[in-house]
Amino acid sequence: MRKRQLHSIASSPFLAIGMCLGICWSASAQTAAPAQSVSSTDLAATLKSLRLQIDTGHPDQALKHIAELRQAGGILPGLSAVEGLAYYAEGSLKSADAAFAQALAESPGDTESAQMRGLTLVRLGRPAEAIPLLESTRDKGAVSKADPNYALALCYMDLRRYDEARRAFAAQYGFAPDSAAAYLVTARMLLRRDFLSVAQTFAQKSIDLEPTLPLAHELLGEIALAASHVDEAIAQFEQERAHNPLEGIVYDRLGDAYIRAGRYDEAQRSLQQAVLLEPNSTGPYILLGKTLLKKKDPLGAATYLERALQMDSANYMTHNLLGQAYRAMGRHDDAARETETAQKLQNANEPKLESVR
Repeated sequence: MRKRQLHSIASSPFLAIGMCLGICWSASAQTAAPAQSVSSTDLAATLKSLRLQIDTGHPDQALKHIAELRQAGGILPGLSAVEGLAYYAEGSLKSADAAFAQALAESPGDTESAQMRGLTLVRLGRPAEAIPLLESTRDKGAVSKADPNYALALCYMDLRRYDEARRAFAAQYGFAPDSAAAYLVTARMLLRRDFLSVAQTFAQKSIDLEPTLPLAHELLGEIALAASHVDEAIAQFEQERAHNPLEGIVYDRLGDAYIRAGRYDEAQRSLQQAVLLEPNSTGPYILLGKTLLKKKDPLGAATYLERALQMDSANYMTHNLLGQAYRAMGRHDDAARETETAQKLQNANEPKLESVR
């Protein structure tokens, strides 16, 4: 039965417009009135095929077909929404914003277009305009490409509305908005955005509410490390270790802090403990290589770094440190190769500014 339906769509000259995005068809499109010259059944199939076309990576073809439909005339409700999706998939954010705005003018209750326009405005760096759209639809869940609560939280952070960001993150994770967990997850996100002082305040609040909350001291240590407060970071990581002795990341971060403090024997011991707890994580192996280089043991460093390289050959830091180890061992050709590889990987991984079209 399914094959016959697909054959029917493909064989119709009007419906063979291609396939489109797998985003759920919005309620507004589903309930739209039929076009003047197209039946509601044909219109629904046309919009669905355009969406599938976008979803299979051909937004340019979808836009071409949309232009042809507009040129042919007739009323096609829902077409602006699909046009916005095609522009969004293509990365043409200004055009996507205009298309979603038109879709909402045609159908103010179109939840998908409201969410998608909100996401588009976030990417355009216009959080204040995105917030009303995302707030109006967050109770309806994610019907577009992202959870509106997450996008809202990012907007609130950008506008320094931190408590509202906390409530949005809490909604996304299902935490009580005033809980220790809500403060901790918000602190983690604030650290990622380099809001260090606010992140510290929120992480400390989580501990005030729940003194034994797992990974709260670990996060405070990371915040201190990001601010180059190494002694404070060590103190926080050691407190986390006392509360949470089997968490490998704690030993990894503590080892990193010891390296920065020049306490290489303690760093080596902590990182070896991290390896035992997290044998499939490359971080401790790389840091052990760095530690042993500091201790003038290039052979030992190379052993750990070669292990890290086997696990992940795309990490430029591993190649860089391995080049240093080989050079100290007198293996100059190997050192040159690793240094060159490190440079290539670093250049390839440098962040590129997103162009807005």
